[in-house]
Amino acid sequence: MPDTELSGVHCRLDELLTERGMTLTRLSELVGVSLVNLSVLKNDRARAIRFSTLTAICRALRCDIGELLVVTPTPEAQP
Repeated sequence: MPDTELSGVHCRLDELLTERGMTLTRLSELVGVSLVNLSVLKNDRARAIRFSTLTAICRALRCDIGELLVVTPTPEAQP
């Protein structure tokens, strides 16, 4: 089961990069986070993110946290 389904949080990093014409490599250079860690975030496999990383990504992409991370509908628990 993907982490998105467990947490109910989706990272829109891929969409924001596309909208801004930026590569993951360039973002990595701007924020000082490895490509591997950004890829984990981009593919909704991250289990946590530091506030400093979150802030740096949002500054580089000129977005708000709510544009980067969104809550996704989760299936209702079965009785």
